[in-house]
Amino acid sequence: MKIGFIGLGAMGRPMSKNLLRAGHEVHVYDIVPAAVEELVGCGAIAEPNNKAVAAAAGVVITMLPNSPHVKAAVTGPDGILAGKHEGTILLEMSSIAPLATKEIGKLCEEAGVPMLEAPVSGGVGGAAEGKLAIMCGGSEELFQQLKPILDVLGSSLCLCGGLGAGNTTKLVNQHIIAVEIAAVAEAFAMGKKAGVEPEVVYNAIRGGYANSRVLDGKLTAAMDREFKAGFRLDLHIKDMANAVETGCAVGAPMPLGSLVLDMMKYLSANGLGSEDNAALMKYYEKLAGLEFGRAQ
Repeated sequence: MKIGFIGLGAMGRPMSKNLLRAGHEVHVYDIVPAAVEELVGCGAIAEPNNKAVAAAAGVVITMLPNSPHVKAAVTGPDGILAGKHEGTILLEMSSIAPLATKEIGKLCEEAGVPMLEAPVSGGVGGAAEGKLAIMCGGSEELFQQLKPILDVLGSSLCLCGGLGAGNTTKLVNQHIIAVEIAAVAEAFAMGKKAGVEPEVVYNAIRGGYANSRVLDGKLTAAMDREFKAGFRLDLHIKDMANAVETGCAVGAPMPLGSLVLDMMKYLSANGLGSEDNAALMKYYEKLAGLEFGRAQ
């Protein structure tokens, strides 16, 4: 199948490579030439802009940072809709605001281009392994049509409802992760200040209800002082801002989300935005005057 892929960042590169390994002809575009060159070296075909990607492919995948980037890629002068042809389908896999998803979907519908949203969770590791959790929004028919492509990219697929439902589900996911990281940091800071090392507490409670992937992944990252980005803090800030904005738009209370978003913004303003979102634990380290290291 001829697939277009727009957005070759930390997630888009491994996802594109998986499509190439699955035998698809992949046409790529990104504003960063080095990212395009890397994919060309793996067998992809470079295109000069979004319009050319759409003209060359049947299914066009977008994996971009936020709502404005997706809108520009789809509706701009050299955008996907400008290069559409009979049979063009948009598979929008960015994590963006649900209201923006609906707006872009309406513009695509008016242009005769079916759209399925499919934001993902699982980080760079999940993208590389083809084991992403993919949360879709759109029609059942289009979901089934695109399932062979989604199966290459993820190990967990769910059609959550119509357009907007996929990104709403993703925002729920991101909200829970952010608040849980903060909760783990707060609790473990209390434990360490009271004289019990984080590693001891971790080993004691991980067999019970308090265990989670956040505890296993983010706490251990803090104990090992390993903050190299698997999912950058600045990207999580984008998702949390979309979550709080969506909550305000629909009248849902977001006191915890708003508070944690402010913590994350503080860390980003102090130079930690490019670190993994586990860096959120550093907020409590600073408040408590401690470090979540392992016992010596």
